[in-house]
Amino acid sequence: MLPKVILHTATSLDGRITNFPADLELYYTLAAQWNPDAVLFGSETVLAAVREDPSLEVPPEHEEIFTPPADAKTDPRPLLVIADSRGRVRCWDAIRKWPYMRDVLALCSSATPQEYLDYLKERRIGVIIAGEDHIDMRAALEALREQHNVKVMRADSGGTLNSVLLHAGLVDEVSVLIHPFIAGGKAAPTLCDPLNAGIPGLQVPLTHKSTKVLANGIVWSRYTAQKNRERP
Repeated sequence: MLPKVILHTATSLDGRITNFPADLELYYTLAAQWNPDAVLFGSETVLAAVREDPSLEVPPEHEEIFTPPADAKTDPRPLLVIADSRGRVRCWDAIRKWPYMRDVLALCSSATPQEYLDYLKERRIGVIIAGEDHIDMRAALEALREQHNVKVMRADSGGTLNSVLLHAGLVDEVSVLIHPFIAGGKAAPTLCDPLNAGIPGLQVPLTHKSTKVLANGIVWSRYTAQKNRERP
């Protein structure tokens, strides 16, 4: 059985997800309504955070940080799940201290370097291995449901991982906060970047669910996605 998956994204009027002043307070206030059991990040999202805050890149490591929280099973906060098949995220110490997550977990594949798997084991980071060359997201989500009782998951990620989830037919809802701002400039990441995901022909029909105009002219549109699409 699969968890319910919601893609929740803030964009500019011209479809960018960066380079504009997003209303993060509103974004996370709305995100909380789903009461997710897990929040999914892609490694690119984490690395972008590192670029914005270099102190995350090589944080001081402490043995107590590597100890999983004793109350992780009863803590109502969501589990933070990071998809990182190539083993690029190296700031787990800092991430585990984030106050709005109960614990952390990595999604990897059979192609993930053993050195990285050893690194995660040493730091007592939970791991789900699914897929051969790349993460099999359907198998990974099934494991999250079975092993960690994840019934609702919010994807808080960039266009590459979003494209993989959409292509695999794993998304239940797409939620977009459209800000009255034109980002312009050079090409920037968008909600869906199928070329980066190796899925150039990706097209996903959506069904309109609701639209609201919120404070400061921000438009909140919600859609249901066509599920159970043919897998590659």
